[in-house]
Amino acid sequence: MLLSHSYVNISFFQPHAFLMIGIPGLEAAHGWISIPFSFMYTVALTGNCLILLAVRRTPSLHQPMYYFLSMLALTDVGLTLSTLPTTLAVLWFDYRHIGFNACLVQMFFLHSFSVVESSVLLAMSFDRFVAISNPLRYAATLTNNVIIRIGLAIMARATVSLFPGPFLLKRLNFCPDKILLSHSFCFHADVMKRACDDITVNILYGLYVVLSTVGVDSLFIVLSYTLILHTVMGLASPRERVRALNTCVSHILAVLIFYIPVIGVSMIHRFGRHLPHIVHALVAYVYLVVPLCSTPSSTV
Repeated sequence: MLLSHSYVNISFFQPHAFLMIGIPGLEAAHGWISIPFSFMYTVALTGNCLILLAVRRTPSLHQPMYYFLSMLALTDVGLTLSTLPTTLAVLWFDYRHIGFNACLVQMFFLHSFSVVESSVLLAMSFDRFVAISNPLRYAATLTNNVIIRIGLAIMARATVSLFPGPFLLKRLNFCPDKILLSHSFCFHADVMKRACDDITVNILYGLYVVLSTVGVDSLFIVLSYTLILHTVMGLASPRERVRALNTCVSHILAVLIFYIPVIGVSMIHRFGRHLPHIVHALVAYVYLVVPLCSTPSSTV
Protein backbone atom coordinates (compact mmCIF):
# COMPACT_ATOMS: atom_id res chain seq x y z
CA MET A 1 0.00 0.00 0.00
CA LEU A 2 1.37 3.40 -0.97
CA LEU A 3 1.68 6.01 1.75
CA SER A 4 -0.12 9.29 1.15
CA HIS A 5 2.02 12.40 1.36
CA SER A 6 1.52 16.00 2.41
CA TYR A 7 3.13 18.97 0.66
CA VAL A 8 3.60 22.41 2.16
CA ASN A 9 4.80 23.72 -1.20
CA ILE A 10 6.22 22.24 -4.38
CA SER A 11 9.74 22.01 -2.94
CA PHE A 12 8.95 21.02 0.66
CA PHE A 13 7.96 17.46 1.52
CA GLN A 14 7.15 15.66 4.75
CA PRO A 15 5.76 12.11 4.75
CA HIS A 16 2.52 11.39 6.56
CA ALA A 17 4.24 8.25 7.84
CA PHE A 18 7.51 6.34 7.95
CA LEU A 19 7.96 2.62 7.41
CA MET A 20 9.57 0.72 10.27
CA ILE A 21 11.41 -2.58 9.99
CA GLY A 22 11.85 -5.52 12.32
CA ILE A 23 14.94 -7.63 11.73
CA PRO A 24 15.94 -7.45 8.04
CA GLY A 25 16.18 -10.82 6.32
CA LEU A 26 14.23 -12.56 9.08
CA GLU A 27 10.76 -11.22 8.30
CA ALA A 28 9.34 -14.74 7.93
CA ALA A 29 10.48 -15.56 11.46
CA HIS A 30 9.11 -12.42 13.13
CA GLY A 31 6.37 -14.43 14.82
CA TRP A 32 8.94 -16.61 16.55
CA ILE A 33 11.29 -13.72 17.23
CA SER A 34 8.44 -11.89 18.97
CA ILE A 35 8.35 -14.57 21.70
CA PRO A 36 11.70 -13.67 23.35
CA PHE A 37 10.98 -9.97 22.80
CA SER A 38 7.60 -10.30 24.50
CA PHE A 39 9.24 -12.20 27.35
CA MET A 40 11.96 -9.55 27.80
CA TYR A 41 9.44 -6.71 27.76
CA THR A 42 7.35 -8.59 30.33
CA VAL A 43 10.41 -9.15 32.53
CA ALA A 44 11.35 -5.48 32.26
CA LEU A 45 7.88 -4.21 33.19
CA THR A 46 7.27 -6.78 35.93
CA GLY A 47 10.73 -6.52 37.49
CA ASN A 48 10.79 -2.73 37.61
CA CYS A 49 7.21 -2.49 38.88
CA LEU A 50 8.08 -4.95 41.66
CA ILE A 51 11.03 -2.74 42.64
CA LEU A 52 8.71 0.27 42.87
CA LEU A 53 6.19 -1.71 44.92
CA ALA A 54 8.84 -3.11 47.27
CA VAL A 55 10.37 0.30 47.97
CA ARG A 56 6.96 1.88 48.52
CA ARG A 57 5.69 -0.79 50.93
CA THR A 58 8.87 -1.52 52.90
CA PRO A 59 9.75 1.18 55.45
CA SER A 60 13.31 -0.11 55.83
CA LEU A 61 13.89 0.72 52.16
CA HIS A 62 12.93 4.37 52.59
CA GLN A 63 16.53 5.44 52.16
CA PRO A 64 18.28 7.58 49.50
CA MET A 65 19.86 4.61 47.72
CA TYR A 66 16.47 2.94 47.23
CA TYR A 67 14.77 6.19 46.24
CA PHE A 68 17.30 6.51 43.42
CA LEU A 69 16.72 2.86 42.56
CA SER A 70 13.01 3.64 42.30
CA MET A 71 13.78 6.50 39.92
CA LEU A 72 15.83 4.11 37.80
CA ALA A 73 13.03 1.52 37.78
CA LEU A 74 10.42 4.14 36.85
CA THR A 75 12.65 5.37 34.03
CA ASP A 76 13.01 1.81 32.70
CA VAL A 77 9.22 1.43 32.72
CA GLY A 78 9.00 4.63 30.66
CA LEU A 79 11.65 3.40 28.21
CA THR A 80 9.85 0.07 27.86
CA LEU A 81 6.50 1.69 27.14
CA SER A 82 8.12 4.07 24.63
CA THR A 83 9.11 1.31 22.22
CA LEU A 84 6.92 -1.66 23.13
CA PRO A 85 3.84 -0.73 21.00
CA THR A 86 5.69 -0.21 17.71
CA THR A 87 8.17 -3.07 18.17
CA LEU A 88 5.50 -5.65 18.93
CA ALA A 89 3.23 -4.23 16.22
CA VAL A 90 5.98 -4.92 13.68
CA LEU A 91 6.85 -8.37 15.03
CA TRP A 92 3.30 -9.57 15.75
CA PHE A 93 1.20 -8.02 13.00
CA ASP A 94 3.75 -6.74 10.46
CA TYR A 95 2.23 -3.29 11.01
CA ARG A 96 5.08 -1.06 9.93
CA HIS A 97 3.57 2.42 9.57
CA ILE A 98 4.14 5.18 12.09
CA GLY A 99 2.83 8.70 11.55
CA PHE A 100 5.34 11.50 11.15
CA ASN A 101 4.23 13.39 14.28
CA ALA A 102 3.83 10.15 16.25
CA CYS A 103 7.40 9.28 15.27
CA LEU A 104 8.67 12.59 16.64
CA VAL A 105 6.74 12.11 19.90
CA GLN A 106 8.14 8.60 20.34
CA MET A 107 11.64 9.90 19.58
CA PHE A 108 11.29 12.64 22.20
CA PHE A 109 10.22 10.25 24.96
CA LEU A 110 12.76 7.58 24.00
CA HIS A 111 15.70 9.98 24.18
CA SER A 112 14.31 11.85 27.20
CA PHE A 113 14.07 8.66 29.25
CA SER A 114 17.60 7.73 28.14
CA VAL A 115 18.90 11.09 29.43
CA VAL A 116 16.94 10.60 32.65
CA GLU A 117 18.47 7.14 33.11
CA SER A 118 21.97 8.50 32.61
CA SER A 119 21.27 11.28 35.12
CA VAL A 120 19.88 8.85 37.70
CA LEU A 121 22.97 6.66 37.37
CA LEU A 122 25.07 9.76 38.04
CA ALA A 123 22.94 10.56 41.12
CA MET A 124 23.41 6.99 42.34
CA SER A 125 27.19 7.32 42.00
CA PHE A 126 27.03 10.50 44.09
CA ASP A 127 24.95 8.60 46.65
CA ARG A 128 27.62 5.88 46.88
CA PHE A 129 30.39 8.49 47.13
CA VAL A 130 28.72 10.25 50.07
CA ALA A 131 27.85 6.95 51.79
CA ILE A 132 31.43 5.67 51.64
CA SER A 133 33.52 8.83 51.98
CA ASN A 134 31.44 10.55 54.66
CA PRO A 135 29.00 8.04 56.20
CA LEU A 136 28.33 10.14 59.30
CA ARG A 137 26.99 12.98 57.12
CA TYR A 138 25.11 10.70 54.72
CA ALA A 139 21.61 11.16 56.17
CA ALA A 140 22.11 14.90 56.65
CA THR A 141 23.41 15.38 53.10
CA LEU A 142 20.85 13.34 51.17
CA THR A 143 17.61 14.39 52.83
CA ASN A 144 14.21 13.81 51.26
CA ASN A 145 14.09 17.44 50.09
CA VAL A 146 17.48 17.10 48.41
CA ILE A 147 16.40 13.90 46.65
CA ILE A 148 13.19 15.56 45.41
CA ARG A 149 15.22 18.49 44.06
CA ILE A 150 17.61 16.10 42.33
CA GLY A 151 14.65 14.29 40.75
CA LEU A 152 13.12 17.54 39.52
CA ALA A 153 16.48 18.72 38.16
CA ILE A 154 16.86 15.44 36.26
CA MET A 155 13.41 15.82 34.67
CA ALA A 156 14.08 19.47 33.78
CA ARG A 157 17.45 18.61 32.27
CA ALA A 158 16.00 15.90 30.04
CA THR A 159 13.08 18.06 28.92
CA VAL A 160 15.20 21.12 28.11
CA SER A 161 17.84 19.02 26.31
CA LEU A 162 15.39 17.08 24.10
CA PHE A 163 12.64 19.65 23.55
CA PRO A 164 14.28 21.23 20.44
CA GLY A 165 14.75 17.85 18.72
CA PRO A 166 11.32 17.37 17.12
CA PHE A 167 11.18 21.00 15.94
CA LEU A 168 14.61 20.76 14.32
CA LEU A 169 13.35 17.72 12.39
CA LYS A 170 10.04 19.31 11.39
CA ARG A 171 11.85 22.11 9.57
CA LEU A 172 13.60 19.64 7.25
CA ASN A 173 12.61 18.74 3.71
CA PHE A 174 12.40 14.95 3.50
CA CYS A 175 13.04 12.69 0.52
CA PRO A 176 9.91 10.92 -0.83
CA ASP A 177 11.94 7.77 -1.54
CA LYS A 178 13.63 7.62 1.90
CA ILE A 179 10.82 6.79 4.31
CA LEU A 180 12.18 3.41 5.47
CA LEU A 181 13.62 3.56 8.98
CA SER A 182 16.34 1.26 10.29
CA HIS A 183 14.42 0.18 13.40
CA SER A 184 10.96 -0.58 14.74
CA PHE A 185 11.02 2.74 16.59
CA CYS A 186 12.07 6.32 15.89
CA PHE A 187 15.65 7.30 16.67
CA HIS A 188 16.90 10.85 16.06
CA ALA A 189 20.05 9.83 14.17
CA ASP A 190 17.96 7.55 11.96
CA VAL A 191 15.11 9.98 11.21
CA MET A 192 17.33 12.93 10.30
CA LYS A 193 19.11 10.84 7.64
CA ARG A 194 15.78 10.57 5.76
CA ALA A 195 15.95 14.30 4.97
CA CYS A 196 17.13 15.81 1.68
CA ASP A 197 18.20 19.05 3.37
CA ASP A 198 21.48 19.95 5.00
CA ILE A 199 21.35 18.26 8.41
CA THR A 200 24.48 19.88 9.88
CA VAL A 201 22.43 21.65 12.57
CA ASN A 202 20.77 18.35 13.54
CA ILE A 203 24.12 16.56 13.69
CA LEU A 204 25.60 19.28 15.91
CA TYR A 205 22.50 19.25 18.11
CA GLY A 206 22.67 15.47 18.51
CA LEU A 207 26.37 15.67 19.32
CA TYR A 208 25.70 18.42 21.88
CA VAL A 209 22.98 16.37 23.60
CA VAL A 210 25.15 13.26 23.78
CA LEU A 211 28.22 15.09 25.10
CA SER A 212 26.33 17.33 27.55
CA THR A 213 24.35 14.45 29.06
CA VAL A 214 25.78 10.97 28.60
CA GLY A 215 29.32 12.28 28.09
CA VAL A 216 29.34 14.55 31.14
CA ASP A 217 27.53 11.96 33.29
CA SER A 218 29.97 9.19 32.43
CA LEU A 219 32.96 11.43 33.27
CA PHE A 220 31.51 12.34 36.67
CA ILE A 221 30.64 8.70 37.37
CA VAL A 222 34.25 7.71 36.65
CA LEU A 223 35.44 10.58 38.89
CA SER A 224 33.09 9.46 41.67
CA TYR A 225 34.38 5.91 41.61
CA THR A 226 37.97 7.08 41.44
CA LEU A 227 37.39 9.03 44.65
CA ILE A 228 35.49 6.08 46.16
CA LEU A 229 38.40 3.75 45.34
CA HIS A 230 40.84 6.22 46.89
CA THR A 231 38.72 6.33 50.06
CA VAL A 232 38.33 2.53 50.21
CA MET A 233 42.06 1.96 49.82
CA GLY A 234 42.55 4.17 52.88
CA LEU A 235 40.50 1.86 55.08
CA ALA A 236 42.61 -0.12 57.54
CA SER A 237 40.64 -3.35 57.49
CA PRO A 238 40.49 -5.50 54.31
CA ARG A 239 37.06 -6.65 55.44
CA GLU A 240 35.84 -3.05 55.50
CA ARG A 241 37.24 -2.52 52.02
CA VAL A 242 35.36 -5.52 50.64
CA ARG A 243 32.16 -4.45 52.38
CA ALA A 244 32.42 -0.93 50.97
CA LEU A 245 33.12 -2.15 47.44
CA ASN A 246 30.26 -4.66 47.59
CA THR A 247 27.80 -1.80 48.02
CA CYS A 248 28.99 -0.44 44.64
CA VAL A 249 28.99 -3.62 42.57
CA SER A 250 25.33 -3.55 41.55
CA HIS A 251 25.54 0.11 40.55
CA ILE A 252 28.70 -0.48 38.49
CA LEU A 253 26.91 -3.31 36.66
CA ALA A 254 23.93 -1.02 35.96
CA VAL A 255 26.29 1.67 34.61
CA LEU A 256 28.07 -0.78 32.29
CA ILE A 257 24.80 -2.32 31.09
CA PHE A 258 23.50 1.13 30.17
CA TYR A 259 26.57 2.88 28.74
CA ILE A 260 28.11 0.09 26.66
CA PRO A 261 25.01 -0.31 24.40
CA VAL A 262 24.62 3.50 24.23
CA ILE A 263 28.20 3.85 22.97
CA GLY A 264 27.65 0.95 20.57
CA VAL A 265 24.53 2.34 18.94
CA SER A 266 26.11 5.82 18.71
CA MET A 267 29.18 4.43 16.95
CA ILE A 268 27.05 2.37 14.56
CA HIS A 269 24.99 5.40 13.52
CA ARG A 270 28.05 7.63 13.21
CA PHE A 271 30.51 5.34 11.46
CA GLY A 272 28.55 2.27 10.35
CA ARG A 273 26.43 3.73 7.55
CA HIS A 274 27.68 1.06 5.12
CA LEU A 275 26.97 -1.85 7.46
CA PRO A 276 24.00 -4.14 6.67
CA HIS A 277 20.60 -3.07 8.03
CA ILE A 278 20.49 -6.15 10.24
CA VAL A 279 23.54 -4.88 12.19
CA HIS A 280 21.82 -1.54 12.88
CA ALA A 281 18.64 -3.34 13.96
CA LEU A 282 20.35 -5.83 16.28
CA VAL A 283 22.55 -3.20 17.97
CA ALA A 284 19.48 -1.01 18.54
CA TYR A 285 17.55 -3.87 20.12
CA VAL A 286 20.50 -4.65 22.41
CA TYR A 287 20.62 -0.94 23.35
CA LEU A 288 16.93 -0.91 24.25
CA VAL A 289 15.90 -4.31 25.55
CA VAL A 290 18.94 -5.76 27.33
CA PRO A 291 19.43 -2.90 29.86
CA LEU A 292 15.70 -2.87 30.64
CA CYS A 293 15.75 -6.57 31.52
CA SER A 294 19.08 -6.46 33.32
CA THR A 295 18.47 -3.46 35.57
CA PRO A 296 16.14 -5.20 38.07
CA SER A 297 18.53 -8.13 38.56
CA SER A 298 21.69 -6.00 38.67
CA THR A 299 20.40 -3.43 41.15
CA VAL A 300 18.62 -5.57 43.71
